[in-house]
Amino acid sequence: MQTFHIEPTHDALLQTALVNQINQKTKPLGALGRLETLALQLGLVQQTERPVLQQPTMLVFAGDHGIVEEGVSPYPQAVTAQMVLNFLNGGAAINVFARQHGFDLHVVDSGVNAVFQPHPLLIDAKIGMGTENFRHHPAMTADQCTQAITRGAQIARNAIAQGCNVMALGEMGIGNTSSASCLMSVLCDLPMHQCVGRGTGLSDK
Repeated sequence: MQTFHIEPTHDALLQTALVNQINQKTKPLGALGRLETLALQLGLVQQTERPVLQQPTMLVFAGDHGIVEEGVSPYPQAVTAQMVLNFLNGGAAINVFARQHGFDLHVVDSGVNAVFQPHPLLIDAKIGMGTENFRHHPAMTADQCTQAITRGAQIARNAIAQGCNVMALGEMGIGNTSSASCLMSVLCDLPMHQCVGRGTGLSDK
């Protein structure tokens, strides 16, 4: 079992200084709502009273899921590759978001069941041509899972090395909600019915 160590961001003295700085602005206390909470969080993450956002990056990880064989999505698996091409051609909603907010957008092929031509926005981190159907087999081997996590971490480190200090993560893959629901149930020890829904428009059947 692989373990991860994530440094805590809590610093009581810094938190007090940040709250005081926010409250001393010319405004009623708490008037900026969620923005104030976000400013506090950014200061704690960056360990400074004056956080700065530099080279924001959006990473969209794409992969296919074998569980689609069970009819968990109203859309065919081929839509994953079609959407990746849409991202690369600048035609999706995430492209608009990235342009409006100044994010560098990159699409990571983590395991799409398709082969793509090289593209400046595409990062090849393919583990395989999608996962197995986890209703009948393990979706991935332990080695594949470790490879995927390791490659994702390295992609994030590469962005940080290029000056990025704010990163947004996205995902694309038909059947991904089913995979995420199962992981959520196991990792959070929740009953499955609390982790599932209609997703992209499934009926009660």
